[in-house]
Amino acid sequence: MGDIAIGSESSEFKKGIQAGISIGIGYFPIALTFGLLAKTSGLTIYETVLMSLIVFAGASQYISLSLIAYGTGIFEIVLTTFIVNIRHFLMCTTLNEKCEDDYILNKLFYSFGVTDETFSVAATREGKVSTGFMFGLISVAYSSWVVCSGIGHLIGASLPQTLQESMGVALYAMFIGLLVPSMKKSVKVIFLAVLGALFNSIFTIGQIMAQGWAIVTATLLSAIIIETAEVMKTRFRGGRS
Repeated sequence: MGDIAIGSESSEFKKGIQAGISIGIGYFPIALTFGLLAKTSGLTIYETVLMSLIVFAGASQYISLSLIAYGTGIFEIVLTTFIVNIRHFLMCTTLNEKCEDDYILNKLFYSFGVTDETFSVAATREGKVSTGFMFGLISVAYSSWVVCSGIGHLIGASLPQTLQESMGVALYAMFIGLLVPSMKKSVKVIFLAVLGALFNSIFTIGQIMAQGWAIVTATLLSAIIIETAEVMKTRFRGGRS
């Protein structure tokens, strides 16, 4: 019986690897670009790879590069990335119901590897999701992100100095590329982006607070205002009906 259980777990792990290959391929250009921008932002290859190893969150790592370039303090960077990744609480809660019962330590390990992409694959799989499948899925995605980040840094190191310095513009292009698709799908996201940019501009241009705190405060304020307006709008519609 033990051999059957081990064989079943191994089979689930292989299925997870197969499901994660497409994610690994998709991460290749994004992680490569991150490594390239990390080099031009002044990070060493060890710092770049270490960030991918312990953070493993694309959007947060790109935001961190921008904040590092501004000379923002560690606390503000951690707080900003925490706010950006709050959605992971909801994703992990959902997966906790979807995944099979297991030791809490195993769940802690694979919950670290939950991203938008791995969550989508696991959440849409039929039936219960096994621990072996989750480890297989995440191992491919995680390895691809970390390795390609290092490769991107090495490529950046081989570029001419002038081109490295000009690559800073690509960071803002990446933010636009991440934001525009969401703006097309939801008017709410448009208002959130505009309001956040407005608050951040007021705080920085008016020298009310430092750049790092300006981003954190602008993000929180815009989110609170938009969500409050959404709740009031829903209540108003409910009252009229």
